[in-house]
Amino acid sequence: MAKKSVLERNSKRKILGERFALKRQELKNKIKDPSLNIKEKLLLIQKLDNLPVDSSKVRYRNRCAITGRGRGFYNKFGVSRIMMREFIHFIPGLKKASW
Repeated sequence: MAKKSVLERNSKRKILGERFALKRQELKNKIKDPSLNIKEKLLLIQKLDNLPVDSSKVRYRNRCAITGRGRGFYNKFGVSRIMMREFIHFIPGLKKASW
């Protein structure tokens, strides 16, 4: 089981990422605009740097819904590989190799 502080920090990152996603995307699109000069682009990059670091979507980590484990996560099922092995007989169409 993951520490509660780690889970809370991760949930805050998800909320921040959702809150600033639109603003972050708009700034990135403006930076890619070829008609802007260097000074304008630098100002936009500075605005992007002033956003909270945890608002970036790559800072959020997918975690197991049951244990909070961050590694060995199956996106399709929302659980880690360990929980997957335990609950595999409840998922139709899947079976353990050792059975």
